Amino acid sequence: MIWRFRGRVFDLTSRGLIVGILNVTPDSFSDGGKFLQCTEAVLHARKLEQEGADLLDIGGESTRPGASGVDACEEVRRLLPVLEALHGKLSIPISVDTSKALVARAALDAGAEIINDVTALCGDDGMGPLVASRGAGLILMHMQGAPATMQESPAYPGNDALHAVVKFLSERRDAAISYGVDPAAIVLDPGLGFGKTAAHNLSLLRGLTLLSEMGSPVMIGHSRKSFLGQAGCTDSTELRRNRGVTTTAVARALGARLFRVHDVPPHLEALRMSEAILNAS
Repeated sequence: MIWRFRGRVFDLTSRGLIVGILNVTPDSFSDGGKFLQCTEAVLHARKLEQEGADLLDIGGESTRPGASGVDACEEVRRLLPVLEALHGKLSIPISVDTSKALVARAALDAGAEIINDVTALCGDDGMGPLVASRGAGLILMHMQGAPATMQESPAYPGNDALHAVVKFLSERRDAAISYGVDPAAIVLDPGLGFGKTAAHNLSLLRGLTLLSEMGSPVMIGHSRKSFLGQAGCTDSTELRRNRGVTTTAVARALGARLFRVHDVPPHLEALRMSEAILNAS
Protein backbone atom coordinates (compact mmCIF):
# COMPACT_ATOMS: atom_id res chain seq x y z
CA MET A 1 0.00 0.00 0.00
CA ILE A 2 1.73 3.16 -1.26
CA TRP A 3 0.93 6.83 -0.68
CA ARG A 4 2.78 8.99 -3.22
CA PHE A 5 2.78 12.76 -3.77
CA ARG A 6 5.28 15.49 -4.68
CA GLY A 7 8.20 13.10 -4.90
CA ARG A 8 7.53 11.58 -1.48
CA VAL A 9 6.67 7.91 -1.15
CA PHE A 10 5.26 6.33 2.00
CA ASP A 11 5.06 2.55 2.05
CA LEU A 12 2.13 1.88 4.37
CA THR A 13 2.09 -1.86 3.90
CA SER A 14 3.38 -2.56 7.38
CA ARG A 15 3.91 0.89 8.92
CA GLY A 16 1.22 3.47 9.59
CA LEU A 17 1.63 7.22 10.05
CA ILE A 18 0.88 9.60 12.89
CA VAL A 19 -0.56 12.94 11.76
CA GLY A 20 -0.04 15.69 14.31
CA ILE A 21 -2.79 18.33 14.64
CA LEU A 22 -2.09 22.07 14.71
CA ASN A 23 -5.15 24.34 14.76
CA VAL A 24 -4.48 28.05 14.28
CA THR A 25 -8.09 28.91 15.12
CA PRO A 26 -9.81 30.59 18.06
CA ASP A 27 -12.63 28.04 18.26
CA SER A 28 -11.52 24.46 17.53
CA PHE A 29 -13.13 22.01 19.94
CA SER A 30 -10.01 20.90 21.81
CA ASP A 31 -7.20 23.40 21.30
CA GLY A 32 -8.95 26.50 19.98
CA GLY A 33 -7.00 29.67 20.75
CA LYS A 34 -3.85 27.95 21.99
CA PHE A 35 -1.79 28.49 18.84
CA LEU A 36 -3.16 31.69 17.34
CA GLN A 37 0.20 33.43 17.72
CA CYS A 38 2.67 32.42 15.02
CA THR A 39 5.51 31.85 17.51
CA GLU A 40 3.45 29.42 19.60
CA ALA A 41 2.21 27.63 16.48
CA VAL A 42 5.72 27.13 15.12
CA LEU A 43 6.99 25.86 18.48
CA HIS A 44 4.13 23.37 18.67
CA ALA A 45 4.69 22.20 15.11
CA ARG A 46 8.35 21.50 15.85
CA LYS A 47 7.38 19.74 19.09
CA LEU A 48 4.97 17.45 17.22
CA GLU A 49 7.74 16.52 14.78
CA GLN A 50 10.21 15.88 17.60
CA GLU A 51 7.66 13.64 19.32
CA GLY A 52 7.47 11.46 16.24
CA ALA A 53 4.69 12.81 14.02
CA ASP A 54 5.09 11.72 10.39
CA LEU A 55 2.96 14.58 9.04
CA LEU A 56 1.65 17.89 10.31
CA ASP A 57 -1.97 18.87 9.58
CA ILE A 58 -2.66 22.60 9.98
CA GLY A 59 -6.17 24.04 10.06
CA GLY A 60 -7.22 27.68 9.83
CA GLU A 61 -10.99 27.14 10.09
CA SER A 62 -12.75 25.21 12.82
CA THR A 63 -15.03 22.40 11.64
CA ARG A 64 -16.18 21.35 15.12
CA PRO A 65 -19.93 20.74 15.57
CA GLY A 66 -21.75 24.07 15.66
CA ALA A 67 -18.86 26.05 14.17
CA SER A 68 -19.48 28.95 11.81
CA GLY A 69 -17.31 29.19 8.73
CA VAL A 70 -14.78 31.90 7.90
CA ASP A 71 -13.99 33.36 4.50
CA ALA A 72 -10.94 32.42 2.47
CA CYS A 73 -9.09 35.65 3.23
CA GLU A 74 -9.33 35.09 6.98
CA GLU A 75 -8.26 31.49 6.60
CA VAL A 76 -5.21 32.56 4.59
CA ARG A 77 -4.43 35.29 7.13
CA ARG A 78 -4.28 32.65 9.88
CA LEU A 79 -2.35 30.04 7.91
CA LEU A 80 0.21 31.88 5.82
CA PRO A 81 2.46 33.33 8.57
CA VAL A 82 2.77 29.87 10.13
CA LEU A 83 3.49 28.14 6.83
CA GLU A 84 6.06 30.75 5.91
CA ALA A 85 7.73 30.52 9.33
CA LEU A 86 7.87 26.72 9.06
CA HIS A 87 9.37 26.73 5.57
CA GLY A 88 12.60 24.75 5.71
CA LYS A 89 12.19 24.11 9.45
CA LEU A 90 10.48 20.69 9.25
CA SER A 91 11.51 17.50 7.51
CA ILE A 92 7.97 16.09 7.61
CA PRO A 93 5.35 17.11 5.03
CA ILE A 94 2.64 19.62 5.88
CA SER A 95 -1.04 19.06 5.17
CA VAL A 96 -3.50 21.95 5.19
CA ASP A 97 -7.08 21.34 6.28
CA THR A 98 -9.21 23.42 3.91
CA SER A 99 -12.08 23.07 1.45
CA LYS A 100 -11.35 26.30 -0.46
CA ALA A 101 -9.19 26.31 -3.60
CA LEU A 102 -7.95 29.85 -2.95
CA VAL A 103 -6.65 28.82 0.47
CA ALA A 104 -5.20 25.57 -0.88
CA ARG A 105 -3.34 27.45 -3.63
CA ALA A 106 -1.80 29.88 -1.13
CA ALA A 107 -0.86 27.01 1.18
CA LEU A 108 0.76 24.96 -1.59
CA ASP A 109 2.66 28.05 -2.74
CA ALA A 110 3.93 28.44 0.85
CA GLY A 111 5.23 24.88 1.09
CA ALA A 112 2.30 22.65 2.01
CA GLU A 113 2.27 19.31 0.19
CA ILE A 114 -1.13 17.81 1.05
CA ILE A 115 -4.69 19.14 1.04
CA ASN A 116 -7.09 17.68 3.60
CA ASP A 117 -10.58 18.50 2.27
CA VAL A 118 -13.43 17.78 4.69
CA THR A 119 -15.92 18.22 1.82
CA ALA A 120 -14.11 15.67 -0.41
CA LEU A 121 -13.97 18.21 -3.30
CA CYS A 122 -17.69 19.07 -2.97
CA GLY A 123 -17.04 22.53 -1.51
CA ASP A 124 -15.12 24.16 -4.37
CA ASP A 125 -15.07 23.12 -8.03
CA GLY A 126 -11.53 24.42 -8.35
CA MET A 127 -10.00 22.16 -5.72
CA GLY A 128 -9.69 18.95 -7.76
CA PRO A 129 -7.93 20.54 -10.75
CA LEU A 130 -5.64 22.50 -8.41
CA VAL A 131 -4.52 19.43 -6.46
CA ALA A 132 -3.99 17.51 -9.69
CA SER A 133 -1.92 20.28 -11.29
CA ARG A 134 0.32 20.58 -8.23
CA GLY A 135 0.85 16.85 -7.70
CA ALA A 136 -0.22 17.28 -4.08
CA GLY A 137 -1.44 14.62 -1.70
CA LEU A 138 -5.20 14.62 -1.15
CA ILE A 139 -7.27 13.52 1.83
CA LEU A 140 -10.98 13.08 1.07
CA MET A 141 -13.29 13.08 4.08
CA HIS A 142 -16.96 12.22 4.48
CA MET A 143 -19.13 14.81 6.18
CA GLN A 144 -22.91 14.72 6.34
CA GLY A 145 -24.25 18.26 6.33
CA ALA A 146 -22.21 21.28 7.44
CA PRO A 147 -20.39 21.85 10.73
CA ALA A 148 -22.97 24.33 12.00
CA THR A 149 -25.79 21.74 11.93
CA MET A 150 -24.25 18.33 11.25
CA GLN A 151 -24.81 16.97 14.75
CA GLU A 152 -28.51 17.83 14.87
CA SER A 153 -30.04 14.31 14.80
CA PRO A 154 -27.76 12.75 12.14
CA ALA A 155 -29.34 9.76 10.39
CA TYR A 156 -28.62 7.39 7.49
CA PRO A 157 -30.95 5.21 5.38
CA GLY A 158 -31.51 1.95 7.23
CA ASN A 159 -29.25 3.36 9.97
CA ASP A 160 -26.37 2.07 7.82
CA ALA A 161 -23.68 4.74 8.08
CA LEU A 162 -20.93 2.39 6.93
CA HIS A 163 -22.25 1.65 3.45
CA ALA A 164 -23.36 5.26 2.95
CA VAL A 165 -19.82 6.43 3.73
CA VAL A 166 -18.23 3.75 1.53
CA LYS A 167 -20.45 4.76 -1.40
CA PHE A 168 -19.71 8.46 -0.94
CA LEU A 169 -15.95 8.05 -0.63
CA SER A 170 -15.82 5.71 -3.62
CA GLU A 171 -17.63 8.32 -5.72
CA ARG A 172 -15.41 11.15 -4.50
CA ARG A 173 -12.27 9.12 -5.14
CA ASP A 174 -13.46 8.55 -8.71
CA ALA A 175 -14.17 12.29 -9.03
CA ALA A 176 -10.67 13.17 -7.84
CA ILE A 177 -9.13 10.77 -10.34
CA SER A 178 -11.28 12.25 -13.12
CA TYR A 179 -9.69 15.65 -12.35
CA GLY A 180 -6.27 14.08 -12.86
CA VAL A 181 -5.28 13.42 -9.26
CA ASP A 182 -2.89 10.46 -9.05
CA PRO A 183 -4.83 7.55 -7.44
CA ALA A 184 -1.71 6.83 -5.34
CA ALA A 185 -1.93 10.37 -3.85
CA ILE A 186 -5.39 9.83 -2.33
CA VAL A 187 -6.24 9.02 1.29
CA LEU A 188 -9.81 8.40 2.51
CA ASP A 189 -11.25 9.52 5.86
CA PRO A 190 -14.68 8.32 7.10
CA GLY A 191 -15.14 11.56 9.05
CA LEU A 192 -15.75 10.36 12.59
CA GLY A 193 -17.96 12.87 14.37
CA PHE A 194 -18.96 14.73 11.20
CA GLY A 195 -22.70 14.14 11.01
CA LYS A 196 -22.59 10.89 13.01
CA THR A 197 -23.88 9.61 16.31
CA ALA A 198 -21.61 7.69 18.67
CA ALA A 199 -23.14 4.47 17.33
CA HIS A 200 -22.40 5.52 13.74
CA ASN A 201 -18.77 6.25 14.67
CA LEU A 202 -18.32 2.85 16.30
CA SER A 203 -19.90 1.17 13.27
CA LEU A 204 -17.46 2.96 10.96
CA LEU A 205 -14.52 1.89 13.09
CA ARG A 206 -15.77 -1.69 13.09
CA GLY A 207 -16.07 -1.47 9.30
CA LEU A 208 -12.55 -0.18 8.64
CA THR A 209 -11.69 -3.44 6.90
CA LEU A 210 -14.30 -2.65 4.24
CA LEU A 211 -13.12 0.96 3.94
CA SER A 212 -9.51 -0.13 3.57
CA GLU A 213 -10.43 -2.35 0.62
CA MET A 214 -11.46 0.64 -1.50
CA GLY A 215 -8.02 1.15 -3.02
CA SER A 216 -6.63 4.01 -0.93
CA PRO A 217 -5.12 4.25 2.55
CA VAL A 218 -7.60 5.14 5.29
CA MET A 219 -7.08 7.88 7.88
CA ILE A 220 -9.12 8.29 11.05
CA GLY A 221 -9.51 11.48 13.05
CA HIS A 222 -10.72 10.31 16.45
CA SER A 223 -8.54 12.22 18.89
CA ARG A 224 -10.40 13.63 21.95
CA LYS A 225 -13.80 13.42 20.22
CA SER A 226 -17.05 13.22 22.15
CA PHE A 227 -17.96 9.69 21.08
CA LEU A 228 -14.92 8.48 23.04
CA GLY A 229 -16.51 9.98 26.14
CA GLN A 230 -19.78 8.21 25.41
CA ALA A 231 -18.11 4.82 25.01
CA GLY A 232 -17.72 4.28 28.76
CA CYS A 233 -19.57 4.97 31.98
CA THR A 234 -17.89 8.32 32.63
CA ASP A 235 -16.18 11.03 30.63
CA SER A 236 -13.08 13.15 31.16
CA THR A 237 -10.22 14.53 29.09
CA GLU A 238 -7.92 11.80 30.39
CA LEU A 239 -10.41 9.03 29.64
CA ARG A 240 -10.94 10.32 26.12
CA ARG A 241 -7.19 10.30 25.56
CA ASN A 242 -6.86 6.76 26.87
CA ARG A 243 -9.79 5.50 24.81
CA GLY A 244 -8.40 7.28 21.77
CA VAL A 245 -5.06 5.50 22.16
CA THR A 246 -6.90 2.18 22.41
CA THR A 247 -8.82 3.10 19.27
CA THR A 248 -5.56 3.73 17.40
CA ALA A 249 -4.34 0.20 18.16
CA VAL A 250 -7.65 -1.46 17.23
CA ALA A 251 -8.12 0.68 14.10
CA ARG A 252 -4.64 -0.24 12.88
CA ALA A 253 -5.50 -3.93 13.25
CA LEU A 254 -8.69 -3.33 11.24
CA GLY A 255 -6.89 -1.62 8.36
CA ALA A 256 -6.44 2.11 9.07
CA ARG A 257 -3.01 3.51 8.18
CA LEU A 258 -3.06 7.19 9.19
CA PHE A 259 -4.06 8.54 12.61
CA ARG A 260 -4.77 12.25 13.07
CA VAL A 261 -4.12 13.04 16.75
CA HIS A 262 -3.36 15.79 19.25
CA ASP A 263 -1.15 13.73 21.59
CA VAL A 264 1.58 12.13 19.49
CA PRO A 265 3.64 9.98 21.92
CA PRO A 266 0.95 7.65 23.31
CA HIS A 267 -0.68 7.11 19.91
CA LEU A 268 2.71 6.44 18.35
CA GLU A 269 3.49 3.84 21.01
CA ALA A 270 0.09 2.16 20.51
CA LEU A 271 0.56 2.15 16.74
CA ARG A 272 4.03 0.63 16.84
CA MET A 273 3.01 -2.03 19.39
CA SER A 274 0.02 -2.96 17.27
CA GLU A 275 2.26 -3.26 14.22
CA ALA A 276 4.83 -5.33 16.09
CA ILE A 277 2.06 -7.85 16.75
CA LEU A 278 0.56 -7.67 13.26
CA ASN A 279 3.94 -8.01 11.54
CA ALA A 280 5.31 -10.81 13.73
CA SER A 281 6.33 -13.92 11.81
